[in-house]
Order: sequence, then C-alpha cells, then structure tokens
Amino acid sequence: MTYKNVTVPAGGSSIVMKDGAMQVPDNPILPFIRGDGTGPDIWAASVRVFDAAVEKCYGGKRKIHWMEVFAGESAFRQFGDWLPQETVDAFNQFLVGIKGPLTTPIGKGIRSLNVALRQMLDLYVCLRPVKYFTGVPSPVKRPEKVDMVIFRENTEDIYAGIDFEAGSDAAVKILNFLRTEMPKEYKKVRFGIEAVTEIGVGVKPVSQPGTERLIRSSIEYALRFNRKSVTLVHKGNIMKFTEGAFRDWGYNLAKREFRNQIITQRESWIIGNYDANNGISIEENAKQIDPGYDMMTPAQQAEVCAEVEEALKLVPTHAGGKWKKLLMIRDSIADITLQQVLTRPEEFDVIATLNLNGDYLSDALAAQVGGIGIAPGGNINYMTGHAVFEATHGTAPKYANLDKVNPGSVILSGEMMLRFMGWVEAADAIIEALEKTIAQKTVTYDFARQMDGAKELKCSEFGTAIISNL
Repeated sequence: MTYKNVTVPAGGSSIVMKDGAMQVPDNPILPFIRGDGTGPDIWAASVRVFDAAVEKCYGGKRKIHWMEVFAGESAFRQFGDWLPQETVDAFNQFLVGIKGPLTTPIGKGIRSLNVALRQMLDLYVCLRPVKYFTGVPSPVKRPEKVDMVIFRENTEDIYAGIDFEAGSDAAVKILNFLRTEMPKEYKKVRFGIEAVTEIGVGVKPVSQPGTERLIRSSIEYALRFNRKSVTLVHKGNIMKFTEGAFRDWGYNLAKREFRNQIITQRESWIIGNYDANNGISIEENAKQIDPGYDMMTPAQQAEVCAEVEEALKLVPTHAGGKWKKLLMIRDSIADITLQQVLTRPEEFDVIATLNLNGDYLSDALAAQVGGIGIAPGGNINYMTGHAVFEATHGTAPKYANLDKVNPGSVILSGEMMLRFMGWVEAADAIIEALEKTIAQKTVTYDFARQMDGAKELKCSEFGTAIISNL
C-alpha cells in the first residue's frame, strides 16, 4: 500500500496473521499517533522506555520501527481531516499500533475519534487491566486487593451511536411507529407523549455474535493466564432482552465451547452439595441452592430441579473437588458490581461486560489504584490480530508542552502491546522498572503531591528514571 502523507520506515516488516496465529517479525513496523494536548510530551517519554526495554532484553536482535500516523487536532491542522483514511489504512495494514489521547471534535460529524477507530477496525474488545503498584496513592484502604482485567464490548450497546435528537425526522418516525404499532410500549414514555418533538430516542443493540466473540475472548484469556474466574456483569434484571441476553448467551457459550475447563457458580453449588453428601436428593439440593424454593410455584420448582439434574451430569468429570481447579463463570448485576469492587475486590478477576458498564467500571477501578493517569487500555480484534493500544485519559490541554504530566497510561499501554506481540520479556521489564521507580518515590506531580517525601519529576525525567531501573 502506498501513502501520501505517511512515511513507511525502511527496514521494517509488517506483523501478519497466518493460520489464525499472529506472526511478529524481529523488526515490526508499528503505527503510532502522538496525540493531542499532552500527547506529544507523553509519547516522547514513553517511546524511549519502549525502545530501551526492547534493547535491554534482546540486545539488538529485535527493534521496533515506528511509523507516525495522524489523527485529532494535528491531523485537522495539517490535512483538514480529523481522522485521515491513511491512518485507518496503516493500522489495518500493520495490525498493531498505539496512540495517545485525542481531542473529540466539537459540533457535527465524528462524535469520538476513539470510537470511530474501534468501529472502523472492528476492535470489539476494550481490554483494561487494573492492578495496583506498591506506593501509588489511593483513596481506598486496601488497593493491593485490586487485580482485575476488564473485557468491555467495544462496538455495540449505546456506543453504536444510534441516537436521535428530539424533533429530528428519525426520532419522530420511530416514535410514531411505536405509537401506531406498539401502543403498549409507547405508553411507557413518560414525558412528551403528545408532542413527539420533545423526545430524544436512542437504540441499544446487543447481538448474540457480538456477545459471544467478546465472552469467548475473555474465557480464552482467563484460561491462558490462569485466572480464577470470569464474571459476566450486566443489568439484566431491568433490560432483560439486551443485558439479560448478554448474560444468557455468555453462560451458554461457556458451557458449549469450554465445558471441561469451566464450571458455573450455580453448578459449583450443586456439585459441592453432592460432594458433601452424594446421597442428597434432587429436591433437597434444589432447596439448598435456592432458599426461596418452598415459596415457588410448582413450575418454578420443576425448573430448578431440572437445573440440578443437568448439573449432576457433570459428576464424572467435575465432582470430587475437581471443579475447584476449573475456571469459574459467574455473573453480577452492574450496580452491585460497582459496590462490590470497592468492598470485596478480591472476588473479581476477569470481568466481561457490555460497552457502557465497562466504561463505568474501568474508570471507577482505575481510581482505586492511582487514577486514570496510569490506566492502560487496548482495543483488540482477536480474530484478525488488529489492535490499537491507547492512553485512557483525556488530552489535558492546559498542561500541553509543559513536560509535566504522568506518562504512565501510555507506558503501560505499550507494555500491553509488547505482551500482545509475544515480547513478554520486554513487557515484564517495563512493569518491574515502573514498580521500582514508584517505590523510590521519584514520580510526576500527580503522585508527588500525595506521597510523603517524594521527589517530583518532569514527564521526561520520569521516563528516564524508569529506563535507569530497567
């Protein structure tokens, strides 16, 4: 592919997918976007850390060939386009890349450049690991208990952007359709029911294929890295056919594709009851897993008993405590989850959830371990190998060009990128060096102001300190 405004580095090669596996050369070309606002400062510090870690671990045998592409304000100033097609083409061709924070253009058009990139490249997983580094200031008492990985669905839910302004032709058409074709549903609209021009309308699509590919990826990740559980977070008690379907499709996929490697939480209760007393009756087992059994209708009781019978078919493979070594699949209501990740975070490991829930959860968890300034993220299509790793914070324009802000979000996103590429040694080296630097209390202003005896460093100096600790 030829590029007009982008220079492809000489001597580098493209990462490719072959037979479903990613092939990473020793000299990969990786597209990068510096970002807007503080982006250039952060990138300058981060790229030195990446290159130093690769050099330290591989002694010149491996080297990244960086390829600058453009988006955001810098792209608009140079080319009159917030997201040039060449940028999308580069990420598409070279598979893996990284970006700094981008400004969302004000007014009509692209609502979010980040969302646009995810949708154009079908990056259906937003991967957000959340882990505490010793010494980082935290608002909670036991931040070290937080060690979670969030798989946030990236392309559906309300982020699909099917959102119509009150009074627009589209909104009026939808409301008139509901009024004439589904009057019962239309009556659920509380205000503006007589004047449809006063009602904005949004559509929340949640599909079985979109759900299954996300949850499949989360389970494969959990098995690969020996995590203890995958929690499906949803609001299915209210949105039964979108969020509730996400939960049901997730359980069904887990049982269908990973039967010998997983156990659901309710199955563990049933098999656990059997292990404790293998003479327990179906009905007594049902009563133990559902304390309200005696108040159920006969049909509801029959349903629970059928669930028990189905789970007991796993006795040959899962009983005798074998289930305790398997990956647990469980679910949790979204609002309760936001409470429990604060009060008992050790119960959560890998979390799979829809787009909006994942947005709330990942930022709330980031606050527990030091803030979004060091929260990394990756947008990934595990089937095609496409991935764009990114800073998860905003552009902070008031700090632009001051060499002041924490580059941790991009540095840790680059660590994720190296790990995704299979360059695990370099990724581990960055984690260890970052932990050591923070433990030495040589940190940027956001941490220094909250740590006793800390030495405040500039953004660039923090990068240098990490390199010295490699």
